[in-house]
Amino acid sequence: MALSQNSPKFQQGLIHDWRPDDNNFWQLKGKKIARKNLIISISCLLLSFSVWMLFSAVAVNLNKVGFNFTTDQLFLLTALPSVSGALLRVPYSFVIPIFGGRRWTAFSTALLMIPSIWLGFAVQDSETPFNIFIIIALLCGFGGANFASSMANISFFYPKEKQGSALGLNGGLGNLGVSVMQLLVPLIISIGIFNIFGDSTDIQNNGNTIWLQNAAWIWLPFLLISTLMAWFGMNDIATAKASIRQQLPVLKQGHLWILSLLYLATFGSFIGFSAGFAMLTSTQFPETDILHIAFLGPLIGALMRPVGGVLSDRWGGIKVTMTNFMLMGLFATLLFFTLPSAGNTGNFNAFFIVFMALFATAGLGSGSTFQMISVVFRRLIVTRVKAKGGSDTQAQVKAATDTAAALGFISAIGAIGGFFIPKAFGTSLALTGSPVNAMKVFIFCYIACLLTTWLIYGRNIQTMATKKTSAV
Repeated sequence: MALSQNSPKFQQGLIHDWRPDDNNFWQLKGKKIARKNLIISISCLLLSFSVWMLFSAVAVNLNKVGFNFTTDQLFLLTALPSVSGALLRVPYSFVIPIFGGRRWTAFSTALLMIPSIWLGFAVQDSETPFNIFIIIALLCGFGGANFASSMANISFFYPKEKQGSALGLNGGLGNLGVSVMQLLVPLIISIGIFNIFGDSTDIQNNGNTIWLQNAAWIWLPFLLISTLMAWFGMNDIATAKASIRQQLPVLKQGHLWILSLLYLATFGSFIGFSAGFAMLTSTQFPETDILHIAFLGPLIGALMRPVGGVLSDRWGGIKVTMTNFMLMGLFATLLFFTLPSAGNTGNFNAFFIVFMALFATAGLGSGSTFQMISVVFRRLIVTRVKAKGGSDTQAQVKAATDTAAALGFISAIGAIGGFFIPKAFGTSLALTGSPVNAMKVFIFCYIACLLTTWLIYGRNIQTMATKKTSAV
């Protein structure tokens, strides 16, 4: 039976005809299919972020259940998932055009069951060696890597004028996994819901009981459900096919590295602040019990990411990003006046409010810079392909593939902030007893990124795209 030219052709979840930039196609068929894939992608990505940051909640409880790790060892366990997640995002950037979004999303989500199951058993035996926890922490990094493939996949489904909003929702609601995990774990480890698989508990001095294995196992049923949803509910796009060799030339684009730095300053700040905020607060305001409200920062940042995408679709990612860097520099500067110093105990309430503003701008900037990536790369690549005599269809297919690869690779650079920022705080505290020097470095970076955005993109993006393509 013949299918209409305007209808996508399906074969086991595979779409052969996909034209999101065709308004008729988008309104009749594309919009519904794209929304379905986005919803499932968000659920999988949220769980990925939860598993990725799992050790930030587990490590602080390990010594409470019979382990005897040093503070340095515990900090290492919280940092390792960020390192492996950042490194793994590089190959994950290129997998969607090779394996397909449906297949890879299902596989990569199911893969997260391995560290979750293993960690649940490991924490029940206080004789588990530290090296085993290192391996599990590195495996948790696969959750962070999923961001690269997820964002690349969703970029194929939406027209260019809607990519900012779609990528903002996917990344922003996915980032909520950090906040959800930090909120849920302290509650779930107080309930013995998995006793059938082992009853390892520890009675604390205050009489509370800890079932630390729950922190890892609570995600298993949700991972299984999301894996099945991805396999049976998502789609692969036949035209979004390319080998690694075909995608690698995107690494030669100078804009890839420039935009990577901008994303490092925004998303890197978000994930870095998420990892280091509670520890920083405990050193500056030790009388404050920050653990019960630490989840608010990642929550605010995650919710602001889609706002950044929506604002960028309306006002342009360049304008939003420039304004955002100005605000980040301002809030980082204001933070100085809230910290304790000689003869001054500091002001926790002001500190908390300013830091929440930093989380908000870091999240908003993550969404706006991702929209910039889509706009810049599509414009550059379409211009280049047509200049070489390629057709409009060839230009659009090449632009979609290279943009997806760029989105994934740039996200890998941004994830390094999850290690760099907590380390900068720790080094500054160790050398001077204050985080001030670390904050000075961050302010310098925000100002440098503001100037870079204005000089390269803000003055005239159209001129840059048409006249400087070969020069950058």
